[in-house]
Formats: sequence, structure tokens, C-alpha cells
Amino acid sequence: MSSKVFKIEGMTCAACVRAVERATKRIDGVSEAAVNLATEKLNITYDDSKVDEEKIKIAVEKAGYKAISEAKEKIMKIEGMTCAACVRAVERAAKKLDGVVEANVNLATEKMNIKYEPSKVRIADIKKAIDKAGYKAIEEEMVEDSDKDRKEAAIKKKWRQFIIALIFAVPLLAVSMAHMLGEKLGFSLPMIIDPMENPINFAVLQFVLVIPILIAGRKFFTVGFRALAKLSPNMDSLIAIGTAAAFIYSSFGVYEIIIGHQEYAYNLYFESAGVIITLISLGKYLESVTKGKTSDAIKKLMGLSPKTARIMRDEKEIEISIDEVEVGDMVVVKPGEKLPVDGEVLAGNTSIDESMLTGESIPVEKVPGDKVIGASINKNGSIVYKATKVGKDTALSQIIRLVEEAQGSKAPIAKMADIISGYFVPAVITLAILSSLAWYLYGENTTFVLKIFISVLVIACPCALGLATPTAIMVGTGKGAEYGVLFKSGGALETSHKLQTIVFDKTGTLTEGKPKVTDIVANGDIGEEYLLKLAASAEKGSEHPLGEAIVRGAEERDIELLKMDSFKAIPGHGIETILENSSVLLGNRKLMLEKQIDISSLDEISEKLAGEGKTPMYVALAGKLAGIIAVADTLKESSKEAVKKLHDMGIEVAMITGDNRKTAEAIAKQVGIDRVLSEVLPKDKAEEVKKLQQEGKVVAMVGDGINDAPALAQADIGIAIGSGTDVAMESADIVLMRSNIMDVITAVKLSRQTIKNIKENLFWAFGYNTLGIPVAMGILYLFGGPLLSPMIGAAAMSFSSVSVLLNALRLRGFKPY
Repeated sequence: MSSKVFKIEGMTCAACVRAVERATKRIDGVSEAAVNLATEKLNITYDDSKVDEEKIKIAVEKAGYKAISEAKEKIMKIEGMTCAACVRAVERAAKKLDGVVEANVNLATEKMNIKYEPSKVRIADIKKAIDKAGYKAIEEEMVEDSDKDRKEAAIKKKWRQFIIALIFAVPLLAVSMAHMLGEKLGFSLPMIIDPMENPINFAVLQFVLVIPILIAGRKFFTVGFRALAKLSPNMDSLIAIGTAAAFIYSSFGVYEIIIGHQEYAYNLYFESAGVIITLISLGKYLESVTKGKTSDAIKKLMGLSPKTARIMRDEKEIEISIDEVEVGDMVVVKPGEKLPVDGEVLAGNTSIDESMLTGESIPVEKVPGDKVIGASINKNGSIVYKATKVGKDTALSQIIRLVEEAQGSKAPIAKMADIISGYFVPAVITLAILSSLAWYLYGENTTFVLKIFISVLVIACPCALGLATPTAIMVGTGKGAEYGVLFKSGGALETSHKLQTIVFDKTGTLTEGKPKVTDIVANGDIGEEYLLKLAASAEKGSEHPLGEAIVRGAEERDIELLKMDSFKAIPGHGIETILENSSVLLGNRKLMLEKQIDISSLDEISEKLAGEGKTPMYVALAGKLAGIIAVADTLKESSKEAVKKLHDMGIEVAMITGDNRKTAEAIAKQVGIDRVLSEVLPKDKAEEVKKLQQEGKVVAMVGDGINDAPALAQADIGIAIGSGTDVAMESADIVLMRSNIMDVITAVKLSRQTIKNIKENLFWAFGYNTLGIPVAMGILYLFGGPLLSPMIGAAAMSFSSVSVLLNALRLRGFKPY
């Protein structure tokens, strides 16, 4: 038997779930099929001798949906990329493979996020395809230290290459320009290398000086010409063509001088080739240093975890590497130490600083039975705890994974830059050839034409285009993690800036989620204590927060509960139970009316309680109204302020709840909410979100429970509160680790700042190329202006990439409020 997970597209409700399950279960050989609406996944077990993937897909398609094989995800390091054209080439090579579902390459992190079907394609095939494209894919996951060491070594290597190039470029420039500057500044070259007296020495010296520079920058040529040969030219191709043209033409000039044509001494371009390589080497070095700073958030998170753990083995304490800790190990932590992994306290009392995860600076008291989080700091007591999550399963590892995935994903805004980048380099080469040809036909000499050709090639900058979006996304998602706001993708970060309406689930989101009994109103001869006894006994089997509040209320009064004979939950209405042979109903007005219980005697009191923001729950005994128990959930301190700030940002705020309209409106009034969606059953929350979207609004849903998952998935942006369930977090696009709804404002503000930064970056990148290329083509010269020097073009090219990176780094100064 085989088990497989498929992604199902096109489902909207529970009926769709049943339709897919029914269609797949009918297939001969399928033993089990379960569909999850929240995750939109089908888990299926089948006999692979009778059924194959194609049969399952066809059956689902006939039912009106689409099944996609659940692909594996992997992050691969890509070596050899230099610009946006390289990104395009790697993505194209990977996507050509049958079985690759998605491939996103991030130039800033030099990583590729790839989704693939292992049944169709292997990692070795992906590596081979990328290798053929002229790059190198590394599969192994880098640990923080080795990755840091590798990056530092690469930065040092680029610095070394720049210094070598600079050592030879300075004398090369001095020799080549001395005969022009000497006349103005009053100095001349020694006679032995004077172009008038010894033109051969003058030319050969420049040839000798440029060779080490070309060797130092040889990567531009190897990568550039290889990409050109594969018909996917990149930035290195532009540099390689331009500098090679200058070098070859100048070398021909040396030959002409040697055979007697001394006029070529003043038409050498060795200094252009040398200085272009030097300036771009400096630009690449600065780019590497700046790019390193964009991933500081990940480095900080990785640095939080301790490297070793102290565990109990054979009643002895031993210190081991954190990688060796296994689930079930007894971990010992002393005051001032960091907790190595997640777990549950077995012995000892302490207070733990969890600010690294929750942002709350006040330490949390921990006693046996409490959960603890790896990388948090033990403040004042020794504890022994059982490891429950280790390695990649710890909370910190999950956060790092989420941030890495978000940084590796592409925002929709990046697509425009990607499309343009794909055509950019070939267009620049074409423009360089056409403009050179035009000037040649116009009557200019070869030297002039060559200068135009080189200038156009070296001033164009696909790097700035390629870096504009991913660097801002990296810094933005990293900054979010710093404030406990985890964006799961670049798309989530981008869409958040468009939000017009934010819907808050009431319980546990706007409120504390711990309701209390506030009023007990008995009807007829039944006393208040007996009414609470009935209600608490009925609710003993319930997991509903209001039911738990009633049970707590009875326990606080030391009321002994009655024996329950049967229990039935009626979703969205209440419960029906048998207590000591008597029928007891407990729930809202809908339940009473459905069961034909007369509630008119307490209508006025119920209205009054609801108007105070309390939830009145009717209790009926043996078919007659016994009374009302009112329960209220206290609002979180931050709720009112959060709603006000969202209003200040021009965002409409709605609240969704199962409470009756009066109660819901009373709570909404306290907070200042615009729109109330009351008496909504858990299964209908997604439908309410859909209605708002049908009004043309971009909607976010904020919730924390299992019943919020479909609504979180339906919304344009699902925001899960960190204290919520795993299902809610899985369905959400953004996770708020601190359970503070003020972080919703942080998420929206950060999104707005990041998108503004991306637009600035794209504006400068496009603007730079739009202005720079025509100047390099000689437009100004045509109207009597200056001709752009290839060396100035190279300097401008380097500066454009660095300026985009520096602009993205401004996001590091983001403050939420």
C-alpha cells in the first residue's frame, strides 16, 4: 500500500470535501481518502498495483476539482550568479524539468526555493540542469557558522581581487593619461615610455599592466562568455564583451605600433578595460558586504540557540551538543542559562525570559507541567524538563524556517522586474551594436565607435533591477521577525499594504478568551445556586469557552455537580443533556425557540444583559425556562488602541462572533468597531469573509482557533494569533508570535514601508538605465554635449547596485509605533 498527499484546487466548502472524498473512494484499490478543507489537501492510501497517480487525478478532475501531487520543497544554494539575468537562466533551467512545480531564485540570498515531485525528478537531475546552465547548485543545508564563514571568505576574496586590480590600474591610468594631463599640469612621462619618443615601450607597458587586472577579474569573462554561449547573457556578459573589445582592439594597436604605425599610440584603450574591471570589482565587493547585512535577522535568530545542552544520563549530568538532544531527554538548566530545546517542566520552579519569542520583557513563572521554549533564558531557578521538540521541530527553528521561506519567495511586484530583466541584456547588446553602427555610418572613426560600444555595455545595470525587490523583501521579513510578526511569503508582505477591511474574531483575539460568570438570574422557584449547579453539570462535558466559564464559576463556589446521563452538542446553538433523568437545555435564544421553550418572562433582562456586552445563556429544565446565566469575556487592553490606530490608517474594522447581535454590538461599541458580524456559526465565518470580498474589498481575517482556519484561508490575508492552534497558524499568511493585536498594525505598516521601498528601488533602477543608456549611446554628444567615458559608465553601474541595496537597508530603521 502507498500513501500520498495531493493538493486539491477549487474547493470552497464542506460539500466540496465530501465530493472529492466520494470520487476518490470509488476508485478500485483506494482504501482510505481524507480531505482537509483548511489545508486543501487530500491524504490518500491506495494499492499501487491497482491505482496510480494519474487515475486519482482524473477521478478528482471528473468531480470538478484539480489534484496536484504534493511536491517536496527544498532550498538550494546557487553559486555563480551575478545579476537578474542569471536568476532568469537558473529558473528557466530548473522549470524545464518535468516534475518541477515551482522554482524561485533570490539574487540577494543566492538561494533557490524549489518545489518538485520526487516521483518524476530527482535532486541530482535538478543539479545537473543548473550545472548545464553554467551555475552550481548546493543541496546541503548550511549551518549558521559555515554559511557565515563561506560568505566572509567570499567577501575577502572580492576585496583581494579589487586590491590586485587597483595596484595595477593606478599606474596604468597614470601612464595612459599622462600625455594628455601633462600638458595642462606641467609634467611629462620619462622618455623611456614617452609615446612620442618610445611608442612601443609606452604601448607594451600598458599591455603588461592590464594583464594582471584581467586575471584578477577573470570570473567576469568565464561566467560572461559561458552565459553568452548558452544564449542567456547576463551582466558579466556585458562587462566581458566591452572589456574584451577594448583589450583586443588595443592589442591590435600594439601590433600596429611595432610594425611602424606609431599613430596608434594615442588610440589605445587598455586603461578603459583595466579601470572598468577595477571599478566593477569594487562595486561587487560593496554589494557583497551590503547584501550580508540584509540577512542579519536570520543570523540573529540562529545565534539565539545555545550550542550545547546538559542532560541527565544514568543519574549523572553530562554536556552534549544540542544536535544530539533527543525527544524524551531530561534537560537540566541552571540560572542564567539558555534553554536548548522545547519541553515540559518536570521539577523545579523558575521564571523564564521569553522575550526572544513573545517580545514580552516580563519573565514568565514556570512550575512543573508548564511548557518551556528553546532559546529562552532561565532567570532565577534550576529546573529539569523533558525535551518534547528538538532540532527542526523547535519553535525557534520553525520561526527561522518561516523567515527563510518568506525571504526566498517572490512578491507579485517582482514579476515585472523579472520579465524586463529577461529581455534586458540581449536588448543592451543590440543597442550597443546599433548605436556603434549608426555612429560608424555617420562618419566617426573606429576609436569613437568603440568608445560608444563599450560605454553602452558597461553602463547598463541588470543588477539593480534584480536586487530591487528581493533585498527589500529580505529586510522587511527579517524586521517583522524581530517584532514577532512572521510573514510566510513575499506575497503576504505585499498584499498587506492593500488591506481595506480587517475582520477580528472576538473570542481570544479582541478579548482575553477567558470568560467569567457575571450574572445568575433564576426564574420561578429555582434558586441561583441550583441554577448554576444545573448549568455547570450540563457543561462539564463541553469544551466551549462559555461552558468552561460556567464550570469554573461552580468550582469557585464549591458546588457539587450532578451526574450526567447523556450529552449532545448543537453547534452554534448550545447543548442538550440528561441530568438525573431530567432534560436540561443550555444555550442561546435560537435553541430555546427551536425547542419551543417560552422565554418571554426574561426577555427584558436578557436584552439588558446583552446591552452590557454580556452573553446571556438560557437554561431550561424539563421543557420550562429555569433562568439565565450571563457570561462576559473581558476585552484585551490593546484592543481599543489597535482599532483606533487602524482607523487612523484608513482601514475599516469588523468583528465576527457567534454572540447575539445586542451583545456583539455592545462590545463593538466599547472598542469602536465599524461593522459587526454577529450570530455567525463557526462553519459560516469563511462565507462572511467572502461576502466582504464580493463588495470589492481586500480583506484580512485575524483569528486563533481551529474554527477560524477556513476563514483565514478564505481571506486575502489570514493573520493567526501566536497563542492559537497549529491549524490556524498553518492556514494563515501571517503569524503574530506575541498574541498582541497591536502587531496587526506592525504588519500593515511594515508592508506599506516595504512596498514603498521596493517602488523607490525599481524607480531608481529603471530611471538609471533609462537615462544612462541613451547618454552612453551619444545622445548628448549629438547635440554638442560631452561623450560618456566607459570608465564613468562602469563607476555608475557599480554605484546603481550599491545604492539600491543601501536604500533597502533603510528599512532596518523601521519602528512600528
